[in-house]
Amino acid sequence: MNMETVLETRRLMLCELRPADLDFVASMLAHPDVSHYYERTFDRADAEVWLTRQLDRYQRDGHGLWLVRERETGTPVGQVGLALQELEGVRRPEMGWLLARKFWGRGYATEAGAATREAAFTRWRYAEVISLIRPVNQPSRRVAERLGMAPTKEVEFHGYRHIVYQSLPEAGIG
Repeated sequence: MNMETVLETRRLMLCELRPADLDFVASMLAHPDVSHYYERTFDRADAEVWLTRQLDRYQRDGHGLWLVRERETGTPVGQVGLALQELEGVRRPEMGWLLARKFWGRGYATEAGAATREAAFTRWRYAEVISLIRPVNQPSRRVAERLGMAPTKEVEFHGYRHIVYQSLPEAGIG
């Protein structure tokens, strides 16, 4: 499978994952800071399931979490994208971001998230985009707010309380 660039920003390329990206995904997900707000730290087998889930989403939905690379160097820095999530009986497009620990604090999640948000409305024509964020995950909450997303309510999702952040097409980037 060839690496397909889905979106580009000033500093980043968002590309479809390939099986060859497993080493990066496994390393990123194994870091305790990265997996802190998940139910556990992921091992290599978990990372393989994670990667396969994205490949399935590309086929089924036309999108999923993409590999984020620095444009200048091609270095993988994380994953950002759209995943359809079943929430209260409705499939809704969720925008998610996850960066390798050494790339935190550079604005990459916000930059890639802004491009993803724009594509959700213009390319995929979604009426809304959500992000499901645990209340204790302050860094992700700040990214959502910078992207113009607003908290709407709390829900149970995968066994944890999550805040549903929502963005509508007319919402701007803060």
